[in-house]
Amino acid sequence: MLKALFNFFKEPPEQPVIDDENKVNSMYAHWRWRIFYACFIGYTVFYLCKKNIAVALPGLSQEYGYTNTELGLLGSSLYLTYGIGKFINGVLADSSDVRKFLPTALIMTAVANLCFALSAVFITPGEISFFGLPTNTILLWLFVFFWGASGWFQSAGFPAVAKSLTYWYSNSERGTKWSLWSCSHQVGTFLSVIISGFLAGTFGWKMAFFAPATIAIITAIWLFNRLRDRPQSLGLPDVEKFRNEPQSANNDCEDKRNYIEIFRDNILFNKIIWLLAIAYIFVYIIRFGAEDWMIKYLHEAKGNELELAAMKLSSLPLVGIAGTILAGLISDKIFKGQRAPVNILYLLGVVACLVLLKFNTVSELDFIFIGLLGAFTYGPQMMIGGLCAVESSSKKVASAATGFTGTFGYVGAVLSSTGTGFMVDKFGWNGALGFWIASAVICVIICTILFFNERKKKA
Repeated sequence: MLKALFNFFKEPPEQPVIDDENKVNSMYAHWRWRIFYACFIGYTVFYLCKKNIAVALPGLSQEYGYTNTELGLLGSSLYLTYGIGKFINGVLADSSDVRKFLPTALIMTAVANLCFALSAVFITPGEISFFGLPTNTILLWLFVFFWGASGWFQSAGFPAVAKSLTYWYSNSERGTKWSLWSCSHQVGTFLSVIISGFLAGTFGWKMAFFAPATIAIITAIWLFNRLRDRPQSLGLPDVEKFRNEPQSANNDCEDKRNYIEIFRDNILFNKIIWLLAIAYIFVYIIRFGAEDWMIKYLHEAKGNELELAAMKLSSLPLVGIAGTILAGLISDKIFKGQRAPVNILYLLGVVACLVLLKFNTVSELDFIFIGLLGAFTYGPQMMIGGLCAVESSSKKVASAATGFTGTFGYVGAVLSSTGTGFMVDKFGWNGALGFWIASAVICVIICTILFFNERKKKA
């Protein structure tokens, strides 16, 4: 069984390099664009099955009486499995066929979403009891299980995309292309909040899981048609050779070390990767704190109706798109490839937005502050655990590098979910905002260390 699975997902072999220069140019132009938009759309749909939990939380709380701490436990189940899975699936993705790996992950994510909603269909509160436990408790643990399963399968998405972008785009263009693709996070979050918000408000929270799961299955079938693995699997030369660019030591495809040696030297014994991973913890505390709890914060602390709160949250990923693209451009054009200064400036912006949101009394201004919060959060999110990790490791372990930092990021997501719920229950919403602000300050300190390390290397 395991052997059959291994053979199914096995990376396709390299084909003889095509000698016809015109054919190579034509194929690269065709496939680079096709790979990019397929990865963008595919990852956007992953988010339809991920951020739908945000609009479901108020309904789950009202229907089943779950506390904020219990809802935090539910949210943490995805982040825990996602974090572990991102590293393991990152290692697997390095030697797997992206064309099969990514669509399969999306289909299984859809199945887990369907099972999550169906749990509440087959178990009716107050009518069934298992082993003397209240039905709501049994249902909560079923929610935790299926949402955790969804997290595991979703964790296979990013490493596969990271591999594709690393192999199909060269060093000189990867920063821009990565920032453009990273906008799929924001587009997916925006569409999920809008679509799931409408479905939950109109048909109930269960429909916010049924509809995205259906879309995901259809998209997965389409992805299998669109995607291909590395350029070499189509007989194309390495992208750096195609673009006549020198290969850095970290990205040399001619590296003769085996995978374990490259993994050890470029990840496990790489202090920059470790600092990036630790910083990513605090980025994700902020990111998922805002994405998962903002609707509930606006509903409870500011008295907004669910639909209005969802609309305000939609400004976070929408403005976040501009912030993500600008982060890549500013770091490339102004800071000449240095990422740390941009991360520091963006994180200081996060602190300012959270303080302004707390003291603002004009409802319309919430759209602006939440939007800017998204812009200042998504920039570091894109760079620290993605672009910076790839640039600080090797192309041959690109998926594992992003999986490694991603695992730490989702440690932060777990802390964000359970920590925010705990802070709200113990100290009110001021405690939650303070938790997010403190995380931003700690991340600024780590990025400052990385900044001076960059300057020391160039001195």
